[in-house]
Amino acid sequence: MRNRILSLIATFTVLVCFGFSTAPRAQFVPSVGQEGKDVIWVPTPDELIKAMLDVAKVTPSDYVVDLGSGDGRIVIEAAKRGARALGIEFNPDMVDLSRANAEKAGVSGSAKFINADIFEADFSEATVVTMYLLPRLNVRLRPKILDMKPGTRVVSHAFNMEDWKPDQEVVVGDRTAYFWIVPAKVEGSWTLRMPSGNAELTLKQVFQNIEGVLRLDGKDQALKDTRLRADSISFSAAESDGTQRTFMGRVSGNTMEGTAGIVDSPGKKWTAVRKNAGARGSDKE
Repeated sequence: MRNRILSLIATFTVLVCFGFSTAPRAQFVPSVGQEGKDVIWVPTPDELIKAMLDVAKVTPSDYVVDLGSGDGRIVIEAAKRGARALGIEFNPDMVDLSRANAEKAGVSGSAKFINADIFEADFSEATVVTMYLLPRLNVRLRPKILDMKPGTRVVSHAFNMEDWKPDQEVVVGDRTAYFWIVPAKVEGSWTLRMPSGNAELTLKQVFQNIEGVLRLDGKDQALKDTRLRADSISFSAAESDGTQRTFMGRVSGNTMEGTAGIVDSPGKKWTAVRKNAGARGSDKE
């Protein structure tokens, strides 16, 4: 009898232990305002998410990275649009929840999530970056973002990047999102070559804003109508014959090329090479 009682006790103990070890883990449920590594969690409204991805013109050819991806809703919406999307999130419970949400939405193949620190993770291949952080965090990320490929699109919910003024603002209800396009780095001295001769082009840059001087035949003239958007640059200046031309071109690292034209006249080809090839210009961080 004693052995039977001991056996029953042992069996009960095993069942209890296995019961506890195999019980399904309760799904993590986030709460608005919960503490995170750098910010509290407040979800971005669905309508604003759509507006953010709209202003960034997200297409299936894009790779969208959401910094501090929370429950994954921005990444999932981007994946629904056919884009590859990645969420970088420090909270592992949020990562698990995001993966489950992506599975439910049927986009787990293109919506991926990693448990990582946004300041240490490599997101340099992204064509679109989204975030809902704080101004000081945005500014801390700014040098890394400005080193990304010109034309990379950046959208931030609620908070800007201080003196890097946005290219566009989007308002949905009482919420605002800020949109930037990463500009090429053009600050410096360039040798500009045209059919009519060479000139020295000096450019100053503050983020996407540029100004400059063209030195031709020993004379300096300030550039007019300057514009820099992604890797596209344009400005107006006079050639040696006094003809005012509009220069339009593309920037590729330490070279530029394009055409300079006047109304009702075919454009003349021009190229430019940065004098100090080791310089990449200035973004005035």
